[in-house]
Parts: sequence; C-alpha cells; structure tokens
Amino acid sequence: MYDRFNRNINYLRVSVTDRCNLRCRYCMPEEGVALLTHDEILSYEEMLDVIRESVKMGITKVRITGGEPLVRKGIVSFVRNVATIGGILDLGLTTNGILLAGFAADLADAGLHRINISLDATDPVRYREITRGGNINHVFEGIEAAKKAGLYPVKINCVVRQSSDEPDARSVREYGEKKGLEIRFIHEMSLADGRFTIVENGHGGDCLHCNRLRLTANGMIRPCLFSNAQFSIRELGVRKALELALDEKPERGTVNLNGRFHNIGG
Repeated sequence: MYDRFNRNINYLRVSVTDRCNLRCRYCMPEEGVALLTHDEILSYEEMLDVIRESVKMGITKVRITGGEPLVRKGIVSFVRNVATIGGILDLGLTTNGILLAGFAADLADAGLHRINISLDATDPVRYREITRGGNINHVFEGIEAAKKAGLYPVKINCVVRQSSDEPDARSVREYGEKKGLEIRFIHEMSLADGRFTIVENGHGGDCLHCNRLRLTANGMIRPCLFSNAQFSIRELGVRKALELALDEKPERGTVNLNGRFHNIGG
C-alpha cells in the first residue's frame, strides 16, 4: 500500500507490552513509568487481527517490539501464530537480550526469522550503569543462543550519544566484528524535541524512504514515531484505523508529545 507521498508502506512494528526488565537511561526514568493496566493492553488475538488486516493491505514485514517483548507471557505462541499468516516475508523481534538465552531456540522453532539485540557497551560496569542494573553476561549468552538457533542475521542496536566513535560504541563494533554480528548505531533521540537522525548501517530515521506503521500495546496505530497522530483500533475498527494512519502519515517526522519510547516500540 502507498501513502500520499508514494512511499510503499509494507512494514508493521507491533509493541506487545510497555513493560521492560531494564531502566535504560535514555528510555525511562530510574523510578520507572506509569504502566498500562491489563484491560488497556491488547490481547494477542486483537494484535493478530491487526496483523492479518495489515497483510491484506500490503504489509509484508512485521517486527515484534516492546517495552521488552520477552517479558510478556505467551510470546512464543504469539510468534508462532504470526508466522502462520500468509504473506509475511520477514518476521523479526527486537529485544534487550536479557532473557533471550531461554527463548532463542523456541522462537526460531516458532517461525521467527531474525532478531535485533540492544547492546550499548561491552564493559559490564558501563552496561550496568546505562541499563541501571542489567547483567551483560545474560546478553552475551542470548546472542550466542540466537546464533545457535539460526536467527540470522543477528543485528545489534547500539545507542550512541554523539558519535559511533565513542569508546562504548567502538567496543561494541569490535565485539560485533569478532562475533560476526551486524552493528547498527542509533543516535540518541528526543521525541519532544524532534531530534533524530538516520540510523548508521540501517534505515530508521530516513523519512524519504520510510515504509512503516506502528501498533502500540494499547491499540493505537501510529503513522510516525515523531508525530502525535494515533488511531485506536478499538474505537475505529482495525481497517479504519489503518486507513487513517496511512492517510495521515507525514512526509517527515516532527515531534511527539503524547508518546514514549517504551510504549511505542522505538
């Protein structure tokens, strides 16, 4: 399906939860955030309805995000159900990797194609500082489990403050080269200030060629990460919400004053 700027919109990012087992400094405050209630969060069946309708309209690529998607109960079964939807050519998942070692094989068996893992430093102390308590050894174990399970390519998302030449970023690059991983550097963004750049070695932030819509955990179709526009599938129905999001997709992102990274999915 094409938007009004003739971009082929074929990519849907699905946030299955706003919950996370880390408190990364660039994502949320140390004390955490107000979380959605159980009734506010979509059921898996509601999410599957959105994905099915999206595929009918032209979506061929689906990525499961959060929060941290692996903290939601039943995630493997959800992936298996998504994988059965005909027309999806690329099914991925983004995770912080903390729980991945225990899920990688089952996710691959369920039909997941590939995985992106967040890693902003390789030094255990620095990683613990950035994530406010994360154990980097769990991430390393998750990466190895993903490789063993055949979730190729295994991509690493590394957030940088100023430059990919920063010491932490250089260490991640060296680790990735050693382990045969693809590294993407994402410059720290601000939704409220409208600050974003094109991802190094990736496609995010490239408004001219943007091909994505987003489904939030509480049922909002968002046409752009850096926009206030959102359309409720529960209030409008799935098809109408998707059509409105497609019609309202901006030529370029500006600011987002009503969302946060943890509940949109980045």
